[in-house]
Amino acid sequence: MKVAVDISLYPLQDDLIPPIVDVIERLKSHDNLYVDTNSMSTQIRGEYDDVMAVLAGELKSTFELLPKAVFVMKILNNPIAD
Repeated sequence: MKVAVDISLYPLQDDLIPPIVDVIERLKSHDNLYVDTNSMSTQIRGEYDDVMAVLAGELKSTFELLPKAVFVMKILNNPIAD
């Protein structure tokens, strides 16, 4: 089953951009996912198991690197775009 996930990262620190760019680059390194960004969020599309496995790993890595951070996610099953 295909899913689309819209995520936003809010690092609770003064220098916001480097951690956000780091997460986006790590997400883009997974060839089995489609990753697109805009000024407000990042969209990830792919097979459910692939997307959730990557998100679990990348969120954990981010939380281990940052003292405080908030991820906001919206998940859509059966997205129109591939």
